[in-house]
Amino acid sequence: MKRRLTVLLALLAGLLVVQTPARAVPPVDSVAASAAASQQVLSPTPYMGWNTYYALGGDPTEAEVKSIADFLVSSGLRDAGYQYVWIDGNWAAPTPRSSAGDLVANPDQFPNGLKPLVDYIHSKGLKAGIYTDAGPYIPGKCGLGSHGYYQRDANQFAAWKFDAVKVDYLCGIAADLDPKTVYTEFAQALRNNASGRPMLFNLCNPVTSPDWGNYPEEQQSTYSWSYAPAIAQSWRTYTDVGFVGEIKFKDVLRNYDANARHPEAAGPGHFNDPDYLGPELGMNDEEFRTQMTLWSVAAAPLVIGSDVRKLSKTSLDILSDRDVLAINQDAAGVQAVRVGPAGTTETWVKRLANGDRAVVLLNRGDSPATLTTKASSVGLSGDRFTLKNAWTNQVTESAGTISAAVPAHGAALFRVGRATGQPGVPHVVAGLPQVTKVGGDAVPAGIAPVVAGGDEARVEVTVRNDGARPVFSPRVELAVPAGWTARPVGKAPKLLPPSSSATLAFTVTLPATATPGSSTLTATTSYEVTGKGRLRQETATPLVVAPAPPDDDVVLSHHDWISATSGWMSPTVDRSVGGWTPISMLGQEYPTGLGVASPSTVRYYLGDRCTRLTTSVGIDDAVRNVGPEGGTSTFQVIGDGRVLFDSGVLGRDDVRQADIDLSGVRVLDLVVGDGGDGGYNDRANWAGLNATC
Repeated sequence: MKRRLTVLLALLAGLLVVQTPARAVPPVDSVAASAAASQQVLSPTPYMGWNTYYALGGDPTEAEVKSIADFLVSSGLRDAGYQYVWIDGNWAAPTPRSSAGDLVANPDQFPNGLKPLVDYIHSKGLKAGIYTDAGPYIPGKCGLGSHGYYQRDANQFAAWKFDAVKVDYLCGIAADLDPKTVYTEFAQALRNNASGRPMLFNLCNPVTSPDWGNYPEEQQSTYSWSYAPAIAQSWRTYTDVGFVGEIKFKDVLRNYDANARHPEAAGPGHFNDPDYLGPELGMNDEEFRTQMTLWSVAAAPLVIGSDVRKLSKTSLDILSDRDVLAINQDAAGVQAVRVGPAGTTETWVKRLANGDRAVVLLNRGDSPATLTTKASSVGLSGDRFTLKNAWTNQVTESAGTISAAVPAHGAALFRVGRATGQPGVPHVVAGLPQVTKVGGDAVPAGIAPVVAGGDEARVEVTVRNDGARPVFSPRVELAVPAGWTARPVGKAPKLLPPSSSATLAFTVTLPATATPGSSTLTATTSYEVTGKGRLRQETATPLVVAPAPPDDDVVLSHHDWISATSGWMSPTVDRSVGGWTPISMLGQEYPTGLGVASPSTVRYYLGDRCTRLTTSVGIDDAVRNVGPEGGTSTFQVIGDGRVLFDSGVLGRDDVRQADIDLSGVRVLDLVVGDGGDGGYNDRANWAGLNATC
């Protein structure tokens, strides 16, 4: 079990309890002004690099770090801006200090010590970062702490020629220290190091996030913004974005939202830090592209958490996209803010140094959507606007509407400015293929569609013209997997005027033998533009083909699901989440069911074959002796978008039985929420899960 996962699970078990009384929150003066006045601007734009924690887990070695440094150079990532090679925790010897009080590297991992490794990193045109903790070393609870040695350790890091220091708070919270006090002392020690060496300070106190307990406000990561800009180049704004080897999209959104609470704290030389980038650690390419988009407009430090040596070309291209990095590295150092309400779809805007706007159209939902906003809504005036798609490099002109077809879990990113000169190519949005009906049933909005062998589905592609000039003869061709058929419904229009749209539909038929799994619908949209000829756009949507439905009476947890998520770890069949103990509630064990952590959704395909589901729901006995924080969840059974059962909020002493009519249900979702108090101690059970089919 890796270091931070161990600590987080210890917190879940109630092993680290903080009892510091809450204090009043001091008023925040001009954060940016105090930061500029009190510290050297070491990083005018967000720093970029790589860190060992998610990539290598515990016990990084000299050879691994050298290999990563080499790859950063050979891959072009260094030249793209990823300069910092950061050695995270577990670098110190089992007894981390010598008899003289100096920190000592583990000789098994770093046989030559750290100074030669730092020299090697520097020889590659890179910079080096190191890790410590603001608290004291506490054997058995945290492996490295600098409390009582701040100046000595700052001097040593400088003598080793490190360029950056990450200061954690695992030991700090275990020792019940005040983070503002100790972090301020550490920052002063870094500034006053004996070598006079400039070193970035990354302030990191993620375990005090509300997800992990009811900590006093001033100890929480969500409070750091009130003092960190004056003492640090960056500060973590929430808990870790994942676990070693596992970064999920839902947690990326959670960290982004927490990071977005105080954009006023960010500016040149001091930035909110939502944690590391996680390509290929649990997200698909679209989801990681969305993380990169959000981190870039958030003016967040861009630190890669994955083993870059193993990344695909797609991931490397996402990491090094010049237009996206230019938005992150914009000299104004402004953090994006949301325009309009929060929801499944959102608009975010970042003001750039030259007056342009970076605009994000974010789709948090599980189905594609065409999203729009107005130039006037993002602070621009005029009647002509140039839109550059940062990911595709396509440049178009709009009469005032900013729009994009955005995949599920996707985000469009535009650089928008006032247009000048001759009229440009009209901004035409080619919609993503969208399943709107399966058989005679409409697909609920925001729900990922599911089809099965033998189904007939209606697929629609909507084409928008947001330019100032008309486009002519819009056409859509739909490509489907081998053995499927796609038949157009209706006729395409001859003209698409400005500020108008047209929806072209198809009937798609699956053979009875359609292979379960992920398939793709691809639309090629073309249209005539005066003076430009016929232009084309290609859009694609993944589509789930369901496994066979249950046959006869089944334990649903033993049937193949379509998809399954859990707040931490993964859903566990017939065991409580994590798989350590049998499912147990109020002293009664259940031989079958699912253990999950909130929030969770487990989806099954029933195909209108089942009539009844019985289950018992509640919080597992594994958390009865910890806390008392958390341990509350809600349970819903949803059939084809309709709520069939709702438990309300259940605590540790509540078990609810459910007997649910499944008649006519094609797709069943078992949904667990956090009860409104976060996911702390939420080990939730779906016990039994007996389906009559």
